[in-house]
Amino acid sequence: MARAIGPACRLCRREGLKLFLKGQKCMTDKCIFNKRKNPPGPPPKRKPKMSGYATQLREKQKVKRVYGVLERPFRNYFESASRMRGITGENLLILLERRLDNSLYRIGMASSRAQARNFITHGHIQVNGRRVDIPSFKVSIGDTIGLGEKLKSNKVLAENLEMSKNAGLVADWMELSEDGKSAKVVKLPSRENVDIPIKENVIVELYSK
Repeated sequence: MARAIGPACRLCRREGLKLFLKGQKCMTDKCIFNKRKNPPGPPPKRKPKMSGYATQLREKQKVKRVYGVLERPFRNYFESASRMRGITGENLLILLERRLDNSLYRIGMASSRAQARNFITHGHIQVNGRRVDIPSFKVSIGDTIGLGEKLKSNKVLAENLEMSKNAGLVADWMELSEDGKSAKVVKLPSRENVDIPIKENVIVELYSK
């Protein structure tokens, strides 16, 4: 499975925005973005003026990095969104929200989407009683996301759930069971569920050229 590698904190600095790519560390004083918000590399002599294309490109890169998606699959998501009824930009974000790795993150079972992908690719996640090891699996209304036996007793997962419950971070389109071992998709996510400032119309303009 292809995936983006490299220092995650550099990506936040490049976008000038905390993308919460490293889970709980992003919420502590150890977060590098709190100390260095300037883009990586030597500082420019003067602030460069962003062209229209550069603005569109940066917006696309930001969304790809938030959801951990590479260029080809991201374009596939856009093409699927453009064929759906409704607003293409919003459809794109909803499709990304419906990814299984993002769903685990939204439930609070994982502290980051990267950790969620790790759980999934190691075969610890089930959907409707069947093991799913594909992070891009698209969840639907009525789907039940469960845990494999090894993950049920995992201390990291228990800490993630406790923090998520206390902070009220469980998405409203998911319903977590009382024991925290499973969750059900009760409705499809909406544009309001995206908590990162994104100008999706700019991405549509980029791909529509």
